[in-house]
Amino acid sequence: MLRKFFLFLLGVCLLGAAQARGEYDRIARLRAMNRRVGGIRSMSDGEHYTVIEQNNIVRYAYATAGPGQKLLPEPLVSGIADYAFSPDDRSVLIASGRTPIYRHSYTTRYWLFDGRALQPVLAEAAAPRDASFSPDGRSIVYSDRNDLYLYDIASRKTRRLTSDGEWNAVINGTTDWVYEEEFGLTQAYAFSPDGSKLAYLRFDEREVPSAQMMRFDGKSGDESVSFKYPKAGEVNSKVQLFVVDLASGGRERIDTGSESDQYLPRIGFAPDGRLWYHRINRRQNTFEVQLCEPHGAQRTIYEERAQQYVERVDDKTVTFIDKERFLVRQESHTGFMHLYLYGVRSGLIAQVTKGPWEVTEVVGVTPKRVWYLSTETSPLRRNLYSVALNGKDKRRLTPDEGYYAIAPSKGMKYYISTFSSAATPNRVEIRTGDGAAVRTLETNDDLRAELAAAQQPAKEFFTFVTERGDTLNAYILKPRGFDPSQRYPVLLTQYSGPGSQTVADRWSLDWEDALVDKGYIVVSADGRGTGFRGEKFKKQTYGRLGALETEDQLSLARHMAAQPWVDADRIGIYGWSYGGFMALNCALKGHGLFKMAIAVAPVTSWRYYDTIYTEIYNNLPQYNAAGYDDHAPVRLARLLDDRRTRLLLVHGMADDNVHFRHTAEMARALNRAGKQYDMMVYPDQNHSMMPDDAHNVRQKMIDYTLEHL
Repeated sequence: MLRKFFLFLLGVCLLGAAQARGEYDRIARLRAMNRRVGGIRSMSDGEHYTVIEQNNIVRYAYATAGPGQKLLPEPLVSGIADYAFSPDDRSVLIASGRTPIYRHSYTTRYWLFDGRALQPVLAEAAAPRDASFSPDGRSIVYSDRNDLYLYDIASRKTRRLTSDGEWNAVINGTTDWVYEEEFGLTQAYAFSPDGSKLAYLRFDEREVPSAQMMRFDGKSGDESVSFKYPKAGEVNSKVQLFVVDLASGGRERIDTGSESDQYLPRIGFAPDGRLWYHRINRRQNTFEVQLCEPHGAQRTIYEERAQQYVERVDDKTVTFIDKERFLVRQESHTGFMHLYLYGVRSGLIAQVTKGPWEVTEVVGVTPKRVWYLSTETSPLRRNLYSVALNGKDKRRLTPDEGYYAIAPSKGMKYYISTFSSAATPNRVEIRTGDGAAVRTLETNDDLRAELAAAQQPAKEFFTFVTERGDTLNAYILKPRGFDPSQRYPVLLTQYSGPGSQTVADRWSLDWEDALVDKGYIVVSADGRGTGFRGEKFKKQTYGRLGALETEDQLSLARHMAAQPWVDADRIGIYGWSYGGFMALNCALKGHGLFKMAIAVAPVTSWRYYDTIYTEIYNNLPQYNAAGYDDHAPVRLARLLDDRRTRLLLVHGMADDNVHFRHTAEMARALNRAGKQYDMMVYPDQNHSMMPDDAHNVRQKMIDYTLEHL
């Protein structure tokens, strides 16, 4: 998934001058000071929760303060990547250490703590991943080299459930690259409630074209790494759904329809044990929930169609409440993302939420109520509400205006809220399910005091109207001691991708703040196509990615240039990933409006990007060639006014997401057009410049801006 992905690393970052070096270190230190509570898991009683502290798992009570109880007899030296309790909370399965595969996936080593001893498990597996307890807690299912295995905890014996897994060919129980990246899914299996059956997806990717990625660190054993990557319009994996009877070992293939070129992004079992799966067509404008009856029949219990596309599903798009009812989050009925209660047999029962605002997340559901985050007070903010499933008795539970993230307990007895605003770092609290304060876990008072003493500039929010009459949300960061009689250089920072949001009332610091410390103004605006302002605003960029979004960023640049306190000859723009695509388009179409542009890991042609992301927003290239070509930077290189706009291209050579080919083809096009530009290449680094160079690229961008803007 293309998204603005700022992973900030601590360390000494050498700038050209000692003062600049100190400023950047100070920002890194302040960001690291913004503490939160990490690794939260609610225990099944709903009265206790656990967190990761010093490579151990520590249990606390929600209701009462007190020292936590360390659950492991000793810390895990290699660190805890993830952990999960057995259904009865008596055992803990721990992933220790991680060897990344792609963005979400990794192999690891597993440990089991049964309340008495901590011991390694699955030791016979070469590359175990995606392990989980069975519903009775007696066994563990995991994946190893594209096959599924069942490990019996008591006997310590392993049974192989599939046998045809093969790299770049067949995958059982985990997902291929594009499902992982775009549907946020790695574990592609699910237990029935009684633990007797296991449903899983099988990916046949033999016909999917391969991508080549160069590595020079020797970790892969070969300089050229090949993996399956379906670009827009190309062949996807053929995905099938199977169910294994764990007692007999028998396997049944589930009929998922006549289309071989479709998506099955989620599978699971309803509370009464019936198998369900999600089905989406290749165009991604039809979404169905299929329920399988015990005798083999199936029926569609929910269907959604849209002219452009149905927003991509996640784990909480559909939530089963009991054997007869389920909750759906969708936008097609009213043009805003809201909650609807459905019956398995009766269809739509009630619209649970309504209004010109959006439900952004379902936090928790009980048989009578639902808790959710929404933009009801502002598209820039998130607040927690609860409402009865009939749409009545709505209550706002969060007191402040800003941005809340919520970690619920089982049964919604309690929740842990993390709040921040543009001027306020994290405050972490425990509250009861009806919003009553229990206690505060973190206030970050030391950070608040330092920010106040330093008069750290905070985002100021504003709106402006473009020449076309569109009102856009934006923020501005001004240097300390801002003097409106002076003229300042301006950097536009943006992402601009479909459904995204950069302008939000939450606390953050990043490399751009180092420029604010050096006397620059930083501005960001969410143009047409971004999220949380309704379906119409979001989907108007469909089929022409880069057209309207570029117009809006150019309008922002002209708006800033018109301010008396802006140096109109010193305006720059920056973006990463989709934002890099936009920074390039603005530099090329700006006709010298920008003095400088920085494009990190940019998409330079949507023909080179993956099927799911590109086609949902741009249709298939077979049916929309103009939407792929008219706004592709590689086709517009001749437009760069390199005498007035200094351009920096940055890319990691081991980027499995936006491949290095994008920047290579852009460089080729610029060379052929006789244009001058700058380029920074990072061998063996991925889309976020990890594992080694996340801080180096930010240092480069600061230096480049100070020199050329």
